[in-house]
Amino acid sequence: MQKENLSEKFEHYYQQIQQDAFLKMEAIGNEIPFYIAPYPATQENEVVEAIDALQKRLKNLDIDTLEINLFDLSLEIIQQEDDLEDVFEEETQSTKAEFLEMMQSILDVETEMIPAIDRRIKARAHQVLFITGVGQVFPFIRSHNVLNNLQRIAKTAPTIMFFPGAYVTSRSGSYLRLFDTLKDDNYYRAFNLDNINL
Repeated sequence: MQKENLSEKFEHYYQQIQQDAFLKMEAIGNEIPFYIAPYPATQENEVVEAIDALQKRLKNLDIDTLEINLFDLSLEIIQQEDDLEDVFEEETQSTKAEFLEMMQSILDVETEMIPAIDRRIKARAHQVLFITGVGQVFPFIRSHNVLNNLQRIAKTAPTIMFFPGAYVTSRSGSYLRLFDTLKDDNYYRAFNLDNINL
């Protein structure tokens, strides 16, 4: 994936998000208000800064965003379930497959992640939900799994998942390609924020 001009990309996001049609979820018919904001994984650090700047610019327009970083949320869940040091020790004593299974159990999307996200959504008023940290939680948490389960709870505001990779749309359907190399799974319910022009 080529390096992108993040200034232009995030200016586009800023212009689209502030539109009434976007905030009121009117421009998408009866579809789920989910958007993918793809970016090259090699620009992760710059994207983190750009997301922060975007939130500040939107705040200046009185548009409140709620950012849920999946990595930070995962650490919180692990610390509630277990001691972090115990998890590190378990990693050294397990095979990769065993450790992956253990982590996927602790961070189960349906029983742990989604309820935790739901609590945050209900705890703070917001007009747009940002999901970040997607690449940092791979392979323990898969983005399409989060999106599929979010459909039950994230209905009151547009949701944007910042995705380190590509959101590919073809005649055979749409899918997420993490780090632009790993096909995550088919996912066709979201809109590519790059292509939205309100």
